[in-house]
Amino acid sequence: MYNTILVPHAGTPAGDIALKHAISAAKSSSAKIILLHVVEQIPRPPMFALSSSEQKKLLKNIHIADEDFRRGMISEMEKRVKICDDNNIKASITVTIGLAADEILKIIKKQKVDLVVMAKRRKLKGLKSLLTLGSVSRKIVENTACPILLVDIEKNE
Repeated sequence: MYNTILVPHAGTPAGDIALKHAISAAKSSSAKIILLHVVEQIPRPPMFALSSSEQKKLLKNIHIADEDFRRGMISEMEKRVKICDDNNIKASITVTIGLAADEILKIIKKQKVDLVVMAKRRKLKGLKSLLTLGSVSRKIVENTACPILLVDIEKNE
């Protein structure tokens, strides 16, 4: 039924619970899992407030910090790939830098994802819950035709 399952993962226990659901879905359909972590960009001050040399130094330091975070998350995601391997599920890691919702939508399209499994924390029910989804979940739901499994973390803890 599914070939490629995307699990956006922040390196948290909530993401691990979503991964368990993705593994279950992957087992029943021989799908592969893509673990995605998006490193949010460090906010930048207005460049007009800095001299040219200060701008260059700041941008270099931000780039170094972004890359350090990215490498750290690759290491964290490798632990989750091991869990997939232990369950005989093929898994890969993608760590990008940007805005979470935008990067998730890019990967869905680029990798031809046919299921997204992600965590949610809201307790509301029905239409009210859809209207109050977190900004990332809501943007994904509104901007892709791909099926999305939102795992209620509070019920799975």
